[in-house]
Amino acid sequence: MKLGDLSVGFVHSLADALRLRGIEPDQLLLDYGLDAARLAEPQARISIPRYMRLGHAAMQLAQDPALGLEMGRLRKPSHLGLAGLTATQAPTLREAARALVRFEPLYASNYRGQSSFHEDAQGAWIRFYSISPYNAFNRFVVDTVLASWISQLGAVVSQSVAPRAVHVEFDPTDYHAAYEPCFGQPVEFGREHNQLRLDQATLSLRNPDHCPGTWHQLVALCEAELHQRTRARSLRDQVTQLIGPMLKGQEPSLEQVAARLRLPAWTLRRKLAEEGSGFRTLLNDTRRDLAIAYIRDTDTAFGEIAWLLGFTTAEAFQRAFKRWTGQPPGEYRRMLKRQS
Repeated sequence: MKLGDLSVGFVHSLADALRLRGIEPDQLLLDYGLDAARLAEPQARISIPRYMRLGHAAMQLAQDPALGLEMGRLRKPSHLGLAGLTATQAPTLREAARALVRFEPLYASNYRGQSSFHEDAQGAWIRFYSISPYNAFNRFVVDTVLASWISQLGAVVSQSVAPRAVHVEFDPTDYHAAYEPCFGQPVEFGREHNQLRLDQATLSLRNPDHCPGTWHQLVALCEAELHQRTRARSLRDQVTQLIGPMLKGQEPSLEQVAARLRLPAWTLRRKLAEEGSGFRTLLNDTRRDLAIAYIRDTDTAFGEIAWLLGFTTAEAFQRAFKRWTGQPPGEYRRMLKRQS
């Protein structure tokens, strides 16, 4: 199971942030297999775990844990490929935000979920899904996404954009003072979601470069590409994508997943069998891959990992992990640290 991947276009703002600090990023990028040819490859992707390790290495190189905020500020619509270019032709900031969210699968996919747009009478929340548990390897991802939404939407309407509120899920960081200059107001930590609040006046800001014909053509291209990607995904992939976000504190059932897919449970069971798979196998494979990622990429306690993977107890998780890998999770984590 792939935990998800991103367009290599995301790497450009990381490189630019390092250059602003007088650090040439070329060797770091080469260490991660990102030479000029790779960065120029159409639709090339980088896995999320690899991107997180690259970001962490960049922060260490710059000696700046707030580097993600700068990366977001420097992200350009073109870094998001066709979806980003489409947003630049939206008639209003509202439609640009909706395009960035709707067409997110064209430039980023994550088993945790997808960004979302929630509008009401007073304004809208633009929400980035949870990637908890948080640590030095993934907080910068939230920083970068939220900061990039502000900078990219501002570029669409050719003026600075001021959110009414900025929420993040994790607790205050040791670089919390860097948030207010970035967003123009204090950030609220420890909230339920990672999200920005925009009022109706901001959402209605017009794009001075909007060309209706170009906008509709680009939207049609994005819709076709999105349809192609969705159609190409097997049912196995769709089920795996759904299982990840449903695991927290529970073990999702076949019936729950079938309901999300709008299929009868018996149809889902039959179709998975036709693909040579089964729901229980996919559930166990997903748990195994996520467990290895949590142990490899975070210092999360085993009790919390057990909850995140839907096990009833930490002991049940540890037994399953030993069955998957032949080692208890503590021994596996120590082995990885010795190898690093």
